[in-house]
Amino acid sequence: MEKREKFSSRLGFILISAGCAIGLGNVWRFPYITGKYGGGVFVLIYLFFLIAMGLPVVVMEFATGRASQKSITKSYDVLEPKGTKWHIHKYFAFAGNYLLMMFYTTVAGWMLAYFYKMLTGKFVGANSGQIEQIFVGLTTNRNEMIFWMVLISVLGLLVCSLGLEKGVEKITKPMMLCLFGIMLVLIIRAVTLPNAMEGLSFYLKPDISKVKEAGFSEVLFSAMGQSFFTLSIGIGSLSIFGSYIDKERALTGEAVSVMALDTAVALMSGLIIFPACFSFGIDPGEGPGLVFVTLPNVFNEMAGSRLWGTLFFLFMTFAAFSTVIAVFQNIIACAQDLWGWSLKKSTWINGILLIVLSLPCILGMTDWANFTILGKNIMDMEDFLVSNNLLPLGAVVFLLFCTTRYGWGWKNFLAEANAGKGMKFPAAKAYKFYLTFILPVVVLYLTVQAYITLFS
Repeated sequence: MEKREKFSSRLGFILISAGCAIGLGNVWRFPYITGKYGGGVFVLIYLFFLIAMGLPVVVMEFATGRASQKSITKSYDVLEPKGTKWHIHKYFAFAGNYLLMMFYTTVAGWMLAYFYKMLTGKFVGANSGQIEQIFVGLTTNRNEMIFWMVLISVLGLLVCSLGLEKGVEKITKPMMLCLFGIMLVLIIRAVTLPNAMEGLSFYLKPDISKVKEAGFSEVLFSAMGQSFFTLSIGIGSLSIFGSYIDKERALTGEAVSVMALDTAVALMSGLIIFPACFSFGIDPGEGPGLVFVTLPNVFNEMAGSRLWGTLFFLFMTFAAFSTVIAVFQNIIACAQDLWGWSLKKSTWINGILLIVLSLPCILGMTDWANFTILGKNIMDMEDFLVSNNLLPLGAVVFLLFCTTRYGWGWKNFLAEANAGKGMKFPAAKAYKFYLTFILPVVVLYLTVQAYITLFS
């Protein structure tokens, strides 16, 4: 039996867990909905939901990982009462990690491609029509997308194959610190552009009229959804990192640190995007168009466009790659726990499978472009299954497993979560009631709403 690896430092654990949570939604969705739904008002509502909904589940994932010293595929077997069936969730969690990477590696590949294109001057002197064509050209070119998807996957697998401390921690720590450094440089550049203050005002100035215009329930629903999905909770991709730490520190403070970094990246992205877009009178929409069409147009208007564009896409590549490494690490560890494979064997087998299973996403945009399921192409369907099914329903499983006597139980969970020094998880009966009966209902409501939207 191989001895379980540990993080060499607390900073490594926090940065890698944050790297798992920090993803593309922080950049291409959060700033846009903040501006749309009332700026500072929306941010406050979002932070409330982050603490009320996201925080408890993050602590629960860390606690089950640390108590069992296993990945999600074995933690239930170690902690569940005899004769119960909680361990069935491990198959859905494992599948969720796979499904997430089956489309995420393609988008992460786009980031790497754009970093390369910016670096080599592909956008220099291009007009807005040509910039749009570069994106269309990439997303309709099967072979180019496969190349970048395979490249970023192989890089991620190489990092994981070196082990937790020598690979994942050694690479992710400096990469995440660079990510924050690059963002600070880009923010300073953006806020010193002409008319930048208009963009900042649109982004962060509290505006109740926008909340009224959109409707309070829609704003609440958006804040709730964003707070929940930004952390990628429910498929055990965070619990794996709990299994690599000791009991020196209580887990609530660690979870707060991870969430603070995740939120900082989301907020900082808006400080880059809005001043830059407003400075050149370009509409900051949301989604892939913002990152791949709008922002290259903005950079082209700036002096030193190639430098700023290259730095931005390096930051985006780091944000995407940190998630790829974290989830790959979880998948590799899951297979090691489940079947007793060596690190090398698990990396090879899962690596080949991950690359092969990522091909349908690319084919769905090219050769199989006419193929849809419920009006969605393959990529959107994979995203829907993960974001609106496996993540929220998995979070409900964690909530019930940690709070009810039919699962691991409230006392066991609290003892694990509060072991060590630092911020403690609240033990109040009212809070337990909220986590057992109210939060699961809210999460299930979110899931049902997603289906109502899908079919309407």
